[in-house]
Amino acid sequence: MKFAHIADSHLGGWRQPELQKLNLESFRKAIEICIEEKIEFILFSGDLFDSAFPPIETLKEAFAEFRKLKEAGIKSYIIAGSHDYSVSGKTFLDVLEKAGFCEICKYDANENEIILKPINHKSYYIYGYPGKKSSLEIADLKKIKIIEPYANYFRILMLHTTVTEAIGNLPIESIQMSELPKADYYALGHVHMNFQKEINTKPAVYGGPTFPNNFKELEDMKYGSFYIIDVEGYTKIIKKEIKLKETELVEIELDDALSGTQRILSILERRNLKDKIVLLKIFGILRQGKTSDIKFRDIEDYLKKQGVYSFLKNTSKLENEKKEFAIKLQANEMDNIESALTEKYEKENPSEFNKMLFPLMEALSLEKQEGEKSAIFESRLIMGLIKILEIEIS
Repeated sequence: MKFAHIADSHLGGWRQPELQKLNLESFRKAIEICIEEKIEFILFSGDLFDSAFPPIETLKEAFAEFRKLKEAGIKSYIIAGSHDYSVSGKTFLDVLEKAGFCEICKYDANENEIILKPINHKSYYIYGYPGKKSSLEIADLKKIKIIEPYANYFRILMLHTTVTEAIGNLPIESIQMSELPKADYYALGHVHMNFQKEINTKPAVYGGPTFPNNFKELEDMKYGSFYIIDVEGYTKIIKKEIKLKETELVEIELDDALSGTQRILSILERRNLKDKIVLLKIFGILRQGKTSDIKFRDIEDYLKKQGVYSFLKNTSKLENEKKEFAIKLQANEMDNIESALTEKYEKENPSEFNKMLFPLMEALSLEKQEGEKSAIFESRLIMGLIKILEIEIS
């Protein structure tokens, strides 16, 4: 028997229309492959949508794909992720289920334990627990239990969370696989990475994303993927890559923003960028000019004329040269170092806002009084700042 494992599609997540479209097309391609491969069912392990209440156009497109699966006789089993989860419990995943397009994994919870309820698919038991915002599911996962007998059923556990084995020593809240109930296949979502690992001889796999979700992921992954699992005496895991558009990374070091636009254009002119996703990564220390001196509108216009599919830029590693802030203080000025430094700053950085420096420093040094409630203290602090900044409250 073959089944598919899809996660982190984040439909509706991109701000750029062309990338939002490509995201949807990648999901559509994954569904198309599943139908062609005649798989038995699909596990959607969270973040099908980028929000609990996605745009109507995104919903229409997603529903159309689930209809294709239903018509092909392919079952869909799903859990919510940290993005499409809602504290109220109301999401459009419920609408998908009520329309007969999928089944959402259920559970019973009390103070001490969470009992996962199985979905029975022939000789398979499928369990799942949703992801939540800010990793709030981690505490819950330490209480989950499966009480059905193991018997001869193939047990699948779907989770949308971070497992320690995937992130190593990174300071991220996570759960160890040993703290989870035993399963024959762990269908994971949430962490966007290529991760396949056997835990006590059983495979744990992060299934997505079906399309990269940001600049860094496009840079590292270039395209999306999902998995088909073939259970035939042993579990065979097949990664399916979804390559619809090429990604071209262009890295340029700059030290002069004033001539930066021409330098960037001259480098781009030497590349074949037609119909590609272009990632422009600019880094360096600017000794002349500032980032705003680079004419990105001209660069974007040039790339459009070259038929580029999409253009994204990253200037987070482009910095202005740090100038030394030296000041000599007389012996009698040491007690007034704060005033001396402020005066020095005002001379080198003239601005009409400098008059607010001392009042703001004084206001921000406000201390909470003994027994004073936090809300009252915050209100005093904010009102003082509003007065200094001359902000009008309507």
